[in-house]
Amino acid sequence: MPSPASGVVTKIVTAEGETVDVGALLAQIEVGGTAGGSAPAAPAPIEQAQQTLAEEIPPAPVAATPSVPDTPAPAPAAPQAAPAAEGAMGAGRFVSPVVARIAADQGIDPSTVPGTGTGGRVTKKDILAFIEGGASAQASAPVMPAPATSPQGASAAGASTPAAPTPAAQTPAATPVAPPAPLDGGERVVNFNPMRKAIARHMVESTHTSPHVTSTMEVDMTRVVRMRGALKAELQAQWGVNVTFTHFAIRALIDAIAHWPLINAEIRGDSAVIKSYVNLGIAVALDNGEGLIVPVLRNAEEKNLVGIARGVKDLADRARNKKLSPDEVSGGTFTLTNPGIFGAVHGTPIINQPQVAILDTEAIIKRPVVVTDSEGADAIAIRSMMNLCMSYDHRLIDGAYAVQFLAHLKRSLETWDEAAFVG
Repeated sequence: MPSPASGVVTKIVTAEGETVDVGALLAQIEVGGTAGGSAPAAPAPIEQAQQTLAEEIPPAPVAATPSVPDTPAPAPAAPQAAPAAEGAMGAGRFVSPVVARIAADQGIDPSTVPGTGTGGRVTKKDILAFIEGGASAQASAPVMPAPATSPQGASAAGASTPAAPTPAAQTPAATPVAPPAPLDGGERVVNFNPMRKAIARHMVESTHTSPHVTSTMEVDMTRVVRMRGALKAELQAQWGVNVTFTHFAIRALIDAIAHWPLINAEIRGDSAVIKSYVNLGIAVALDNGEGLIVPVLRNAEEKNLVGIARGVKDLADRARNKKLSPDEVSGGTFTLTNPGIFGAVHGTPIINQPQVAILDTEAIIKRPVVVTDSEGADAIAIRSMMNLCMSYDHRLIDGAYAVQFLAHLKRSLETWDEAAFVG
């Protein structure tokens, strides 16, 4: 863990090798202290150290953009760059050696990069995003005269007057961030907790990594509704489990994956790794909007309906009580999310990286639909209908493959008998 400030450790709160919650206090630092100095009366916490550091080190001055003179002016002397070995501290902001190296390679002043780390620290993701957003060495370096080339690319060699600086050289690529607007009487700030920060990073990373496509298929769940009604009391009495519609969907999902294996894969470079096992991630929403966690039901392909119901309940209960181990929230090969329990009828879920697909099961709603009997006659009947929405990574999965997978899942839910589900 990089220290958010320079100083002397005055108290170690968390012992080496101890497991703690994300965001827990690890140590306290005396900012500006020395190893031989006297101990402070009360060690300052990390948050106070960050504030003290910000007060002691003024922000780097912002250079005004020079106007283009009518006549050529001598090039201004380039300011001396901070050594990369400082690694760490530049313009009053902590940067890691990795960030310092990337900044040096690209000619970027780290102080111009918006930081999302602790105390505004610039992380590797921050500087890479800054570079991808169009930042360049020219934008962060001092303004220099443009090379002797016209804006259209024609050579200006031999001309008596150098070409004027290009607009890119005159205007920094990074736009200063405006200060936040003051709150009015009806507003309040809710700071992201560590879980929400992790969710935000993971979701943004997924949308940047995978070209998402979502396909939806309507399923007649009337047969499953009747089957659950007939089995619910028996399974509760015999096995002590409450079988839900989600458990039926999982059982059918696992069967469909066996026939369409690309759904259960991972992209590595220019290759796809297809998994012969199904570690099913099941999204669980925590109470009061605290966050979302995805525990993993390992080797789900080996379980029948009762085993699935038991495993899902155990994971969901321990997820809400924060008793899951790290191994139980990693290693998933496919994810299922079920907003239908709250009444949702359609969604476009975001893929849980590095997986290539995620299934969204929606609410089961009774409504009139046209049904066809065995003799081909049509009639209007009340049926229990549900939407299956699946987002998939178009780098590997094409629309035709995804829809055929959904069709297999639909067929299983509409036609399977009791023995196939329970067995």
